[in-house]
Amino acid sequence: MADLVSQLMALIKSAWKHRWLALSVAWGVLVVGSIVVFRLPNDFQASARIYVDTQSILKPLLAGMTTVPNIEQQVSIMSRTLLSRPNLERVTRMADLDIRAETVGEKEKLVDELAQRIKIIQTGRDDIYTITYNNENPKLGKDVVQSLLTIFVEGSVGDKKEDSDKAVRFIGEQIKSYEEKLVTAENNLKEFKQKNAELLPRPGSDYGNKLQEASDQLSQARLELAEAEQARNAIQKQMSGGNGEELPRVPTPELDSRLDAANKHLDDLRTKYTEQHPDVVGTRRLIAELEKRKREEAKARPSGGDPGANYSPMMQQLSVSLADARAKAASLRARVDEYAARVARLKAKSIAAPDVEAQFTQLNRDYQINKENYEKLVARRDAAKLSGDLSSATDLLTFRVIDPPVVPRLPVGPKRLRLMSLLLLAAIAAGVGVTVVIAQVRPSFMSQHQLQQVTGLPVLGAVAMSWTEAEIARRKRSVRKFVALVGAFFTTYVVMMAVLLLRY
Repeated sequence: MADLVSQLMALIKSAWKHRWLALSVAWGVLVVGSIVVFRLPNDFQASARIYVDTQSILKPLLAGMTTVPNIEQQVSIMSRTLLSRPNLERVTRMADLDIRAETVGEKEKLVDELAQRIKIIQTGRDDIYTITYNNENPKLGKDVVQSLLTIFVEGSVGDKKEDSDKAVRFIGEQIKSYEEKLVTAENNLKEFKQKNAELLPRPGSDYGNKLQEASDQLSQARLELAEAEQARNAIQKQMSGGNGEELPRVPTPELDSRLDAANKHLDDLRTKYTEQHPDVVGTRRLIAELEKRKREEAKARPSGGDPGANYSPMMQQLSVSLADARAKAASLRARVDEYAARVARLKAKSIAAPDVEAQFTQLNRDYQINKENYEKLVARRDAAKLSGDLSSATDLLTFRVIDPPVVPRLPVGPKRLRLMSLLLLAAIAAGVGVTVVIAQVRPSFMSQHQLQQVTGLPVLGAVAMSWTEAEIARRKRSVRKFVALVGAFFTTYVVMMAVLLLRY
């Protein structure tokens, strides 16, 4: 502890020995530093605060009708890309900064300085954005902030509208292409239907169902014809005489049995074949010959019956029934012929029908695909138009300027009061530092203890300094002068601080 105190006292004595040099250095640092602080350019900060309102009643109302743009993401991206080089170059033109830049290098330097001095800060989740810019010229700072504010508002709305217009134009071109395809498919389908109307399937059925339906109708008609002919033959057997068309009731057992067998065989053939089948034609010819032979035998034999039997009420009723039975059989025979011809035509075209159905299915499929794509594109185009109109709607995105950019009156920098305080400390440190350096460069022993420590030899004694009155008076004047200069040093610091307070 004693050594530490001794060293401290030695340092103080050394500093006092070189006090004038230390004071000179401190004064020099204070004066030069003060000039520099006073000549530092002022730094004015222009700022603006804007609130972006992205909550609109249109968004939930139109959510199911069109693609609602993500306004929050759009504004966030715009705020991040606001300081891009194209936007900064635009700011230089809007604020007339490019007038001072003559070369390309000066323009690049100007853009880099703008990027460094401009700051955009978002306040949490409140959608409040603060734009600040620092410059020596307060009016220029206001112009730059106003230009940034304009670009921010225009960019948040214009880009989305331009994208929507491009999408509408692209979809419109696709609609024209699909419209041509749809017209071509419609014409092909119409021509194919007109050309193959008979072979086209009905709704809910195909060509095989049509053939099966016609075959079932033919079988039913043949069955009804056979029933009608059986009824007609039964009536003919009951009649004993006729008007020339009915068979007279002459006992011809052989011919009657052959005629009945031929009629049954004809009915069986009709259920299997058409009327033009050779077996059907031959059986009809056999029946006609048997009936002809029966009439000839009836004419050759004398009639032994009652001539008035044909005029009885029963005979007249049988004649009427026979006429109805013949008419019904004739109509059913015509129906059988028609159904047989229809089945024959369907069978003849049965080979081409599958190909026609396949072609029709393909044409119909192509038409449906083009129609669906066309309708979807029309709906998307309307949605894109509505989305573009929605993006440019003022109610969807509202900008409210909270603090407009104004010309700042007071600078925000440099912090001269702080710099002056640091300058005072630096001046004192410089003065003390100079004494320490000189003490190291030109060392001197300030006490007996220090001499003994350095040499390692014992100190036998010391001679005291005897001061005259003149020297004492001169030392006192020197001390008063030093104190006065020190006081002036701190007074100068206080005065400069006051001046800074009054000016800035």
